[in-house]
Amino acid sequence: MSNPAGPRIGLRAHFDAMNMEVPELIQALRDILGARLVAYLGSVKETRAVRQWADPEDPRKPSAAVEQRLRDAYQIAGTLREVDSATVIQAWFQGMNPYLEDHSPAMVLREGPPEESRIRVLAAARAFSSPSAA
Repeated sequence: MSNPAGPRIGLRAHFDAMNMEVPELIQALRDILGARLVAYLGSVKETRAVRQWADPEDPRKPSAAVEQRLRDAYQIAGTLREVDSATVIQAWFQGMNPYLEDHSPAMVLREGPPEESRIRVLAAARAFSSPSAA
């Protein structure tokens, strides 16, 4: 796995995660991770809520805390998307990760303290996408 972006990897994902409107963010995240994983990260049981969040005409949106978690997830997924396919990224989010004490990145983001979780999972993603990770 190569890292053509070098130290600038993830800058676009960060910009997009911070600037997208909620429906656009949800749609982009759903395109990479799938509706079920977005629902898990959003702490909802049904993908119907994810569809509602992605609909610009629907007034129902995630809470501020969930929205921030989804923005964090998009930044991480977008960083990985620069070097890998959606299939690999979905597996990475769901699989055991040695940088996260063998917890899945999705679980760490959903269950852990927000600031600490974001930092830890983003560091694990950068390690995974680094040429020296192989």
